[in-house]
Amino acid sequence: STQSTWGTVNRQKLVGNWFKQMLKVCWLLFLVLLVSSDTVINNIVNRCVKEKECVIPPTKQEKREKALLDLDFASVKEDLKQLFHKSDPSWPSDYGNYAPFFIRMAWHCAGSYRVSDGRGGCNGGRLRFNPERSWADNTNLDKAISLLWPIKEKYGIGLSWGDLIILTGTTAIESMGGPVLGFCAGRVDEEDGSESEELGPSDIQRELYPCEVNGECKLPLGASTVGLIYVNPEGPMGQPIPDKSAEDVREVFSRMDMNDYETVALIGGGHSFGKNHGPCPNGPGPSPMEDPINPWPGLCGTGKLADAFTSGFEGPWTPTPTSWDASYFQMLLEYQWEVFVGPGGHNQWRTIGVSPTAPGPAGGRQNITMLTADVALLHDPQGSYQTLVNLFGNNLTEFSNAFKYAWYKLVSRDMGPVSRCVGNDVAPPQPFQYPLPPTPRRLADFDNVRTSVLDVLRTSQSILPPDTFAGRAFYGAWFVHLAWQCASTFRKTDFLGGCNGARIRFSPQKDWPVNVAMDKVLDLLAPVKYQFGDLLSWADLIVFAANVATEEATGTKIPFCSGRTDASEGSGSEHLTPRTYPNPLTEIQQSMRMMGLSPREMVALMGRIRSAERQKAFGYSGSWAANPYRFDNSYFKVLLKEDWEEQIAPGSGKKQYKAKGKNIYIVPTDFWVRIDPALSAIAQEYAADEGLFLEEFASAWVKLMNADRFDGPYRKVC
Repeated sequence: STQSTWGTVNRQKLVGNWFKQMLKVCWLLFLVLLVSSDTVINNIVNRCVKEKECVIPPTKQEKREKALLDLDFASVKEDLKQLFHKSDPSWPSDYGNYAPFFIRMAWHCAGSYRVSDGRGGCNGGRLRFNPERSWADNTNLDKAISLLWPIKEKYGIGLSWGDLIILTGTTAIESMGGPVLGFCAGRVDEEDGSESEELGPSDIQRELYPCEVNGECKLPLGASTVGLIYVNPEGPMGQPIPDKSAEDVREVFSRMDMNDYETVALIGGGHSFGKNHGPCPNGPGPSPMEDPINPWPGLCGTGKLADAFTSGFEGPWTPTPTSWDASYFQMLLEYQWEVFVGPGGHNQWRTIGVSPTAPGPAGGRQNITMLTADVALLHDPQGSYQTLVNLFGNNLTEFSNAFKYAWYKLVSRDMGPVSRCVGNDVAPPQPFQYPLPPTPRRLADFDNVRTSVLDVLRTSQSILPPDTFAGRAFYGAWFVHLAWQCASTFRKTDFLGGCNGARIRFSPQKDWPVNVAMDKVLDLLAPVKYQFGDLLSWADLIVFAANVATEEATGTKIPFCSGRTDASEGSGSEHLTPRTYPNPLTEIQQSMRMMGLSPREMVALMGRIRSAERQKAFGYSGSWAANPYRFDNSYFKVLLKEDWEEQIAPGSGKKQYKAKGKNIYIVPTDFWVRIDPALSAIAQEYAADEGLFLEEFASAWVKLMNADRFDGPYRKVC
C-alpha cells in the first residue's frame, strides 16, 4: 500500500542518514591519520570502534519517527479492547464498558477544530493541558487520560497522545459494532497547551477573537460558547427552543467544514453510545484549573457511576447504549417529546407517555432522554435535518456509511494531506484532504527552465510594467511576490495552504485584493509553462522563478526542491482568506505563528525584494528599494537609519511611512520591525552583517517554500 511504501522509504532514509554520518566520521578519521601520531590514532580508533563514541546519536525527532514506524497498531487496538471491559475503582465504567466514555474523549479532542484558522483538533494532544483540560465540556476527561496511561507507557514515544486518543475512540466505535473507515496516525504531541490559548478562554482569545456574548460567539471562533465544543445542548443561551437550536447547530458545524449530511450523521452516531451525566444540581466540583490536586470530584453522592456529574443532563439517548444501530433516529421519529427540567437542573426532553428504557450505568433501568440540540433535528427551519433523520432512521446502511466518513473527517481534519498519515489503516485520500496528482516520473531540465525564466525576467512586456534601473527591465520583485503570496497561505495549524497545487491561479485566491496583478505575473510566465508542458508544473515554476530572480539579484544560489504538482481548481482556499488584525505587530506575530516561522525567519523574509512598481500596484507610493536588480541588507539599513513620517497614500487611502526628505516608503508592518524591541534587535543584526542576512534569508525562504511538501508527519520531501 501507499502507506507501507511510505514506511519502507523512510526506513531506507533513516538507514541512509546513518550511513552518511558514518562516511563523515570515516573521512575525519582519514584526515586525522594524515596529521596525527600513532598514539592519537590508536586512541581515536579504540574510542570509535570499541566505545562507539564516534557515532552521532539520533535526534529526538528521529527517535520518535523510528518508533512510530515500528509501532504495531494492531497490538495497541487489542490492548484497548481489553481495557474497555475493565472497570477501575478510581473511575468505574458505565455498563461495564469504557468505550462510550472514550468516544466522547476522542470527539471532544478532535471537535475543537475550526476551519477559520485551522486551530484546535487532536493533533498535539492538547486535551491534556489547560485551557482545554478545564473546559466545562471536558469535565472528567482527565479520568479518561489517566485510564490510558498504562497503554501510553507500554508503547512509548512512538505512540503519541494525540494518536492514542483518536485510535481509542475509533477502536471503541468498532468494538461496539460501529463502522470505521480507517485511522490516520502521525499526530505529534505538543509540550503544553499554549497552542490552544486562541481557543479560549484567555487574554489572547479575548483580544483577537472576542465574543461579546458567550453563547452567541461568531466566526472566527468555532463554538457558540467558549468552553464548549459546539453549541449549548440545552438550546441557545440555555433556552429549549429547537428551531433556533437547529440554526445554531448548522452554523457551528459549518465552522468545522461539516455539511448537513455529515452533521446529522455525526450527531446520530455519537449519541448512539453512552449517556449524559447530571443526577443532581450540585455540579462536578472545581475544574483542574481551579483545583489541580482533586479536580472534578463530583458533588452528587459518590461522584461516580450513577452519581457522576459531567454535562448536567441525565440519561441515555437510546435503549442500546453500547451497540451500533439506528435507534437514535428511530427514537426521535417514533415518539413525541416534551421539555422538562432534569435532575441536574437543566432543560432536557422526555417522551410523552411510556418511555423506552436503557440499562442503568450500574444496573437497573433508565428512561431515555434527549437534549434540545437533538430534538432540533426535527425542527430545522430549512427542512434538511428532518429529511436526513428519516433517511438514517430507515436505512442503517446509509447511516453507517455516512457516519464512518464523517467520523474520519472529524478526527483527521487537522492532519492535513494524506501524505502526512502513517499506518496500514489509512483511508484513501478524502476530499477534505484536497489531494493532488502524484509527481510525474520525468521532470523538466531546470537548467533549461532557468534560461527561459531569465529571458522573461529581463524582457519588458506590455502585460505588466517592469521595474527599470539604468535602462534595464527586471521583473524580480514580481516573481518573488507571486511565490510569497502562493506559499504564505500555508498554515501549520492544520497543514492547509502552501504553493503545492498552485491554487493561486484559481478563485478565490486569485480574487483576493492582496493578490492584485498576480494573474498578470502568471501571464508573464505562461510561455515558460507552455514550453515545458507537463514536465513543469505551475507550482514548481512559481517557486523556481522566484529563486532565479533572487539569485540574479544576490549572486547566491538558493536550493530548489522540484516535484510539486498542480490542482485542477481552488478548493480549500476558501478557508485561507487573509485576516485583518488589530495592529501591525499582531499581524506579524500571528502570521509567523501561522506559517510556522520563528521571529528571525519572519524578519529575514520581510527583507525580500520589494520594488517601487510592485508597491505602487498595491496602493502605496513606492518602496525603500532604489535598485530592483540588487538584493542585499539595504532594507534593514534604510529601515533603521531614516526618520519616518506617517502618511496616507493618495488614491488608495492606505497608511504608509515616508522617509523625511526622501522619496522612499515603507508599510506599517515594516515600521513595527523598527520600533518593536525584539524585532528591531534582529533587524540590527542583519543591517550589520549582510552575509548573515542572506544566509538566514535563504534558509527561511526554502523552509516556507517547502513547508507543504510532506513526507509523513516529521519529514519533508526535500
